[in-house]
Amino acid sequence: MIDLSGKRAFVTGGGRGIGRATALLLARAGCDVAVGYRRRREDAAETVRAVEGGRGRQRAVAIAGDLGDPAAARRAVDEAVRALGGLDLLVVNHGIWPPDDVPVAQMTDGQWEGTRRANLDAVLYVCRAAVPLLPDGGRIVLVSSTAGQRGEAFHADYAATKANARSRSLASPAPRTSRGRSCSCARRSRDT
Repeated sequence: MIDLSGKRAFVTGGGRGIGRATALLLARAGCDVAVGYRRRREDAAETVRAVEGGRGRQRAVAIAGDLGDPAAARRAVDEAVRALGGLDLLVVNHGIWPPDDVPVAQMTDGQWEGTRRANLDAVLYVCRAAVPLLPDGGRIVLVSSTAGQRGEAFHADYAATKANARSRSLASPAPRTSRGRSCSCARRSRDT
């Protein structure tokens, strides 16, 4: 296990799934964790309880916000920084997967806009808010999807937005700066 004692992380979409697992692993490594969520308050609260009750009894806080709104993204990052006393790591994990299979020719502007706002615009807004606050050696991890590499039948909106997360990590203002900050991209597979 790596040692992240004294580090502070904000995990967006941290209330369940990969985000929750990430928050718990970070806490197990010694990190204090802010758990971001949009609507699922109880899921986030459960993750906070699990982080606080874990082996290291790390500090945790739930942070609500619609990160697709630039002002809300800034508030969420600022709240995480205030609650944790700073920020060393941002894990951008949030995202939506529209439940219905929809061919491109039938996709509504509303579905495209909603997916883009949550999975693409929000990534920019939360990163833009966090980058100036990261210390020397700070890190950003963008969670993408294999759908962003190979496409996803009937989910072009999801695939396009997740492909951009990978591209954005390569073009981020954080990689290889003189302050030693970096941005990388991890991808999840719906098959596993």
